Amino acid sequence: MRLKDRVAIITGAGSGMGRADSLLFAREGAKVVVNDINQKNIDGVVKEIEGAGGEALGYKADVTKMDEVEAMVEETVKRYGKVDILVSNAGWDELRPFLHTDRGFWDKILNLNLLGHMNCVKAVLPHMLKNKYGKIVTIGSDAGRLGNPMEAPYAAAKGGVIAFTKTIAREFGRANITANCVCPGITETPLAEQMISAIPEKEKALKMMETVRKVTPMGRLAKPEDVAGAVIFFASDDSSFVTGQVISVSGGLSTP
Repeated sequence: MRLKDRVAIITGAGSGMGRADSLLFAREGAKVVVNDINQKNIDGVVKEIEGAGGEALGYKADVTKMDEVEAMVEETVKRYGKVDILVSNAGWDELRPFLHTDRGFWDKILNLNLLGHMNCVKAVLPHMLKNKYGKIVTIGSDAGRLGNPMEAPYAAAKGGVIAFTKTIAREFGRANITANCVCPGITETPLAEQMISAIPEKEKALKMMETVRKVTPMGRLAKPEDVAGAVIFFASDDSSFVTGQVISVSGGLSTP
């Protein structure tokens, strides 16, 4: 088991990529703190983990609120004595042309998709420093690496996540703490379905998705489990000398 006796906090773990991470981590021996803002989803993932013989703690917290994040970390340490791994996954987006966005939308996107990651990392670092061990995995996006039409604020936030992750890697490497970023391409998740359904021209959006599928060298879109495979590499000791790195999970659609 690659994560035997490790303690992992996974944010946005109630569905999609976070759920896939949680189930994989538990199978690999980790004690998983399942975080989300949806209690029903939290309970469902905890039940899945426990039903498979794993150990999980469900914790409802909004990652944009520092006091709630700190309380979650303190509860984790109280329960398990440490935090070994953070998978900072929680995120949200809505496809909008840039000129159809406003400051309120920017703030919502940036608070969750950039500042939320910073909150979580800041909360776990003192405990990782104390134990001289930590694995931080942030979830970025190929939108943050390459840019993407209709996602300007989101791309800006995810670009910030990439730069932030690299900086944490440089600043805390001597404490045996690694920080790496996984950047998925379009992934088949409930959020992706929600984003497409919100577009007025749904038929056009579906054609766009089909086009992406066809031009992807591997011939399909990513599944959450594909992303989880990259996440667990960065979270395990398989990557003990890998830090400050960014990996795209896009089936070869983006290779730079």
